[in-house]
Amino acid sequence: MNETVKLPFYARLALILFAVVLVFVILSEASNIFIPLVFALLISILLYPLNRFFENKLHLGRAASAALCVMLFITAMISFVYFMALQLISFSSDFPKLRKRFDEMFAGVQHWLSYKLHINNHEQTDYINKSVNGILGSIGHSLSNLFLSLTGFLLLTVFILIFTFFMLFHRKLLMKFVLHLFADHHRAKVTEVIMETKNMINSYVLGLVIEMALLSIVNCTMFLIMGLPYALLLGVMAAVLNIIPYLGIYTSIVIVMLVTFANSSGNVALEAGVGLFIVHLLDSNILFPRIVGGRVKMNPFITIVAVIVGEFLWGVPGMFLFIPLAGIAKLVCERVPGLEAWALLIGVEDVEKKPKRRRVKTKTP
Repeated sequence: MNETVKLPFYARLALILFAVVLVFVILSEASNIFIPLVFALLISILLYPLNRFFENKLHLGRAASAALCVMLFITAMISFVYFMALQLISFSSDFPKLRKRFDEMFAGVQHWLSYKLHINNHEQTDYINKSVNGILGSIGHSLSNLFLSLTGFLLLTVFILIFTFFMLFHRKLLMKFVLHLFADHHRAKVTEVIMETKNMINSYVLGLVIEMALLSIVNCTMFLIMGLPYALLLGVMAAVLNIIPYLGIYTSIVIVMLVTFANSSGNVALEAGVGLFIVHLLDSNILFPRIVGGRVKMNPFITIVAVIVGEFLWGVPGMFLFIPLAGIAKLVCERVPGLEAWALLIGVEDVEKKPKRRRVKTKTP
C-alpha cells in the first residue's frame, strides 16, 4: 500500500532551497551549453509561425522550411548590422572636427599645468610618451582578448543557428519527448503550458519592440529640443543600443557626447549625456519592468531580480534570457501542486475593483 509521507514545513522548505541552489549551480557551471540552447529555443519559437506558413501554405518540406526561416533570420540580423555600420561611417565625417577640438583642449590643459603647477611642456611630453607606451601595451593585450571574444561570439552564433534549425526540424519529436516524460493524465496540462510559453515569448519580444519605439520617440524629442545634430539618428541608435543591458546605454552616451562635442560645445555634449542617462534611469525603473515584465505577467520586482540573477549566472546573455525563463517557471508553478505560492510571488497582483457605494439621498423637510 502506497502511503504519502507529508513532511513538515521546514523540511519541505529546506528541500526546495536545496533544489533551487542545485539548479543555479548547474546553470552556472554548464552555461556554455544552456545559453545557446535557450537562445535557439526562443528564436525557434519566434520563427515557428513563419515555419508553419512555409509548410502549410507554400507546401515546402520540413528541412527547406526550417532552413529558409533561419536564412531569413540571418538576413535580418545582417541588415541591422549593416545599417549600424553605415551610421558609424557617417559619424566618421566629424572626426576631423573632433580631433581639432581635442587638440585645442589639450593645448589648454598644457597651458594650465605650466601656469599653475610650473610643469614645462618638455616634462609633460615625456610623461605623456611614457603613458602612451604603457597604454599601447595594454591595448595590444586587450586586442588579443577582444579577438578571442569575437571568435567565441561567432562560434556561439553558429551553434545557436544550428540548434534553431534542428529545433524547427524536429519540433514534433521534441514535443513527443516532453509529453512522454509525464503520465497520460498530465499531458493536457503540459500541452497547455507549452502553448502558453510560446505566446508568452512572442509577447516578450513585442514588449521589447514597444519599449524601443517609446525610447526612440523620447530620445528624438529630447535631442530635437536641445538642437543636436543628427537628432533623429542618435535617438534611434540610443534606443536600439539600450536593448543591451548596461553596456548599450554607456556606449550610446559616449557616441552621442562625442558627436555632439564635435559639432557643438562641451556643455551641450554634457547635457545630452546627462539627459540620455536620465531617460535610461526612467526606462530601467519604470518602462522596462512594466512593459516587458508585464508582457510575461511578472511584477516589476521579480523582473529586476531575474535580470540581476541572470547577469550573475550567465553574464549579459542571462539578462535577456532569465526574464522569459522566470515567466516559464511561473507557468509551471501554477500547475504543479505545492508550488502555487511561487507562482503568486512571480506574478502580478490582482486588483479587485470594489463596487461603488450608492449615496442615498435624503429629503430635507
